Amino acid sequence: MDIIPAIDLRDGKVVRLEQGDYDRETVFSSDPVAVARQFAEAGATRIHVVDLDGAKDGKLRHVAQVEAVLKAVPIAVELGGGIRTPDTILHALAIGVERVVVGTAAIADPRVIEHAIAFHGAERVVVGLDARDGKVAVAGWTETTEVTAQSLMERMAAAGVERFIYTDIARDGTLSSPNFDAVADMRRHASALRPAGRATGGVRLISSGGIRSLEHLRRLASIGVEGAIVGSAVYRGTLDLAEAIDWAKTARA
Repeated sequence: MDIIPAIDLRDGKVVRLEQGDYDRETVFSSDPVAVARQFAEAGATRIHVVDLDGAKDGKLRHVAQVEAVLKAVPIAVELGGGIRTPDTILHALAIGVERVVVGTAAIADPRVIEHAIAFHGAERVVVGLDARDGKVAVAGWTETTEVTAQSLMERMAAAGVERFIYTDIARDGTLSSPNFDAVADMRRHASALRPAGRATGGVRLISSGGIRSLEHLRRLASIGVEGAIVGSAVYRGTLDLAEAIDWAKTARA
């Protein structure tokens, strides 16, 4: 299982929100590059970057910070938040982002996903399934739709999407534990799907939200997720990132 540390950006700073609430923010650093270097030194092979202002405004707001991170660390970066058009996807990939994470556009304009897969390949496109009580939230989690996470996964797999990030918003930033039952349900659902254009292989699922400890990661691994995104646990010291990455390497061996 891949352990992917997160950098959430707001007003140029590294922050964490509790349950996606912009009024419940904790600032952990004013230097995203320094944080990225710490993650790289701990052994991370990928960083999950979220442009929180972009997610809310509908267009990228932290391009300069993302470019600085890309120049500073020799590891992959995936970027989400405000990525809603083909031009924005092209721009993100052109500056060196390995893969983009698209959420709102998957509901608002699925053609964006289809275009991205056709022009850039399925490996470079991830769909975020950010759920509140099972329903997908969009626009930086400020609006909740009537679309379920499972039904959106089905639609996007039919469009060729191979990888999804599932987040239970109620657990995000709380350190309370992932919603293991919901993650297991999503994993079972994913295992039954075949992305369009793929003769073999199924849908891959990454879990995000609520992770506090190595034990939580072990349990997620037993469910069969491809990876886990960790944020607050690393910043608040309840999870040692280097130890978690070493454990994951040993578990894969």
